[in-house]
Amino acid sequence: MPFDFDALRRHPDVEGPGLEASDAADRLILDEAAALIGEAGPGEIAVIDDSYGALALAAAEAGARGIRVHQDLVTGERALAENAGRLGFDDEVSSLALRPELVSGARLVLMRLPRSLDRLDEVSQLITAHADPEVVVVAGGRIKHMSLAMNDVLRRSLGRVDVSRARQKSRVLIAREPRRSSSDEGAYRDQTAESRYGAGAPTRPAEGASTRLTGPGWPRSTRHDDLGLTVVAHGGVFAGTGVDIGTRFLLAQLGDAVPDAATAVDLACGTGVVASWLARARPALRVTATDRSASAAASARLTAEANGVSDRVHVTRADGLEALADASERLIVLNPPFHSDAAISTGIAGHLFADAARVLAPGGELWCVWNSHLAYRPLLERVVGRTRQIARNPKFTVSASRRAG
Repeated sequence: MPFDFDALRRHPDVEGPGLEASDAADRLILDEAAALIGEAGPGEIAVIDDSYGALALAAAEAGARGIRVHQDLVTGERALAENAGRLGFDDEVSSLALRPELVSGARLVLMRLPRSLDRLDEVSQLITAHADPEVVVVAGGRIKHMSLAMNDVLRRSLGRVDVSRARQKSRVLIAREPRRSSSDEGAYRDQTAESRYGAGAPTRPAEGASTRLTGPGWPRSTRHDDLGLTVVAHGGVFAGTGVDIGTRFLLAQLGDAVPDAATAVDLACGTGVVASWLARARPALRVTATDRSASAAASARLTAEANGVSDRVHVTRADGLEALADASERLIVLNPPFHSDAAISTGIAGHLFADAARVLAPGGELWCVWNSHLAYRPLLERVVGRTRQIARNPKFTVSASRRAG
């Protein structure tokens, strides 16, 4: 009996009409890998960036056992656990970090292609270094999110890349023959600036910044002398080792007008730029940095270490502020993401604003930078409280919203 994709749920992620837990790309990946799934022994399949469990659980339905899974978002990891329990496969899948044990000895890797070339590069290097020499990577996505550069990134780590026929606006890349010679370890050095710094980031380091590679390729770091910060990033984290212009505008406003507090929160922290900057600017301040992305949380920890503030910056991978108590913080700082896949969406920001309102103590403030065209001020007024404009330039607005006492 074919796998019932309709049985999958997105919870605890947002659910609703038109929001599916699987798509045509998942089904094409599984069809292209069907024979390989049938041949794989226990523990020989790894699944990477499976949104809500479609790849892992369909493979389990086909008889695969001991499936290792990594999902960057904690909400996806929890959705997989809930779906696996409901479908009776909770003993067949296990969630792991993006570390060698995820792919060690794997002969088949099923994977959703990330939109970030840096993320694809880091994952490809991990597979090449630690999977079985005969590993086959079956990676797919929606054609609108794919580019020829993905083939080139895969070929730096895996010698052969074949391309499937398109189906339902999806396509699959099948890669094999991992390159393990020392000469190939330096191939990532030839990446374009866009790949190096991530989508939406500056195409070159800011003036006075210098970039170095940490380890054989990932993570990477850049020193920003103008900010007095070193930024460390894993592949795929927004802005990479750069500092996006919205965050720079926010940092320029975080002066004496910000509430004096013993603790602060960097919500949706990314690489932890704001958390480390605050900790360096205020030597007595303790900062909690939180992000639902595993790669972001790992990057924020490394950024804090690189700037000598890891003793005062606590980083957690979490869905918003779920780990913090109601009315417990006087200062929360946020640069909210406004894309859900390729679409502009205010839903993510609305969720984060509501979480901030819950956690702010009476009189506490949410300092937020946002693209001015999104006009968040009425939403902030309604969800958090009285909101004032701190600064505005042609692209961004910085606002402060005070929780009523």
